[in-house]
Amino acid sequence: MKAFRIKINSWTSSFRYPNLISGFQPTLEVPPVSTVMGLINAASGKYLENRQIELGYYFDFRIKTIDLETIYQIKTNDKNYPDNSVKSNVIQREFLYDCRLFLFLLDEELISCFRHPAYQLLLGRSCDLAGIENIKEVEMSEVQDARFAGQVVPFNENYLPGQIQALPKYFSNTIPRKNMGTEPYSVISYNNPVDSQLTGFRIELEEFESDIFFHKFEV
Repeated sequence: MKAFRIKINSWTSSFRYPNLISGFQPTLEVPPVSTVMGLINAASGKYLENRQIELGYYFDFRIKTIDLETIYQIKTNDKNYPDNSVKSNVIQREFLYDCRLFLFLLDEELISCFRHPAYQLLLGRSCDLAGIENIKEVEMSEVQDARFAGQVVPFNENYLPGQIQALPKYFSNTIPRKNMGTEPYSVISYNNPVDSQLTGFRIELEEFESDIFFHKFEV
């Protein structure tokens, strides 16, 4: 199978746990599918909808550590509008350092967007700026009993071990944004590979050791 591989890197990344708003802020060790879709939207410069998307990816990093961060908490009044009361607080936030994302796409139109991205690319929050190292065409072979690392795989019907998290596939183009297609995923870190009975795709002589799971959905 012919595919296009985009190698993206960043100094830092942080992927928030869903529903954790205050207190210690841990990070997932793999970006959710929705984060990768956000990258594609940013590169294309528009909200993609009414399209069938196929994508696979692999993510790794050098270290995970903790930083202190100042946040500002704003109170709201009875009408749910912010008032003039602002309180600062210091929290601990995990982040990943020296990160690499290998994104695999089949759609040549989407690939052209990454050659000249419309907006800045982020691997996490607004401070986690990312850059494109290279884009190349690759040949991927289908393999059985694939071995996965550095990615998320839908838990339902696959039942792979790993950290199980309910994650969205996408977000709506509304304010406030709404989660779309939320379901449980096995979050499989790059340093804890998992053997499976699933079909995956493999590239010989790649920069990492993992087969690739392709996500197929309509947005």
